[in-house]
Amino acid sequence: MTENNKIDVLQIAKNTIQIEIDAMYQVMEKLGDSFIEAVEAMMECKGRVIVTGMGKSGIIGRKIAATLSSTGTPSLFMHPAEGVHGDLGMMVKGDICIAISNSGETKEIVTLLPLIKRFKIPLIAIVGKEDSTLHKKCDIFLDATVSKEACTLNLAPTASTTVALALGDALSVALLERRGFRAEDFAMYHPSGSLGKQLLMRVEDLYHTGDKVPIINENMNVSDALLVMSDKGFGCTAIVDDNNKLSGIITDGDLRRGLEKFNDVFDKKIKDIGTNFPKVIEKDALAAKALQIMEEHSITSLFTVNENDTPDGIMHLHDLLREGIV
Repeated sequence: MTENNKIDVLQIAKNTIQIEIDAMYQVMEKLGDSFIEAVEAMMECKGRVIVTGMGKSGIIGRKIAATLSSTGTPSLFMHPAEGVHGDLGMMVKGDICIAISNSGETKEIVTLLPLIKRFKIPLIAIVGKEDSTLHKKCDIFLDATVSKEACTLNLAPTASTTVALALGDALSVALLERRGFRAEDFAMYHPSGSLGKQLLMRVEDLYHTGDKVPIINENMNVSDALLVMSDKGFGCTAIVDDNNKLSGIITDGDLRRGLEKFNDVFDKKIKDIGTNFPKVIEKDALAAKALQIMEEHSITSLFTVNENDTPDGIMHLHDLLREGIV
């Protein structure tokens, strides 16, 4: 590709984006009472939001339905052609419908209109042409008119689909705010995502308990601690007093520092080289909080203790990384 061709391609890309930006501004300026009415109608809906659209509008409709569902508004997509061949059964009284059509004359959508009316389902239309059939038959009209498509032939749905998607996102976010939808609620719908794990996963979901917890009495020798650490594989062990209460921790780092300080380090008592007052965490705390503590104090393990201050669990940084708590 020549330099001139590269410049031409970049200019086409910039023109495409600029046309879509201009279209978005035009639609944004036209937002008014009908948008508020749409939001309130969706808030009052006792059923689900049924989104429908044909072709590229259908692809946008699927995304809008997915965004609504993930932000607290139960929604699903109904293909209009399938709708008249049985899928109308997914639409029941109490639902609300959003129909998307740039022309407002999409045959499959127009065929559905009397059936939607028969169910007495409110109809919100995202339409690119006023005085179209869909505009005239809908209950709430959201104007998605664009002056031209970004396609140089002014044919392929580009600016019009971008605008329809933006209106769908605007509805979703407005509903999210009206419902008081929180990050924790979002996480409930995305339990496998990074945010979901950070907001839902607890220490007790990841930590190690029982015989897996490295524990040693403070009066034992460093050589004994080394055996426990090697056996459990966490690079540390909890130190307890004679009452089994957590009194400290000994880590690989403590051992290295002990080797530098004492010639007979392996004969020393653990309490002579261990670290007092180790950081602990509650078992019902968020795993993300454990990560925060580890990062703040440059440590790789945290113990949990029971009501008697006895260590009963351990979480390692590797457990957090494995689950994507980052």
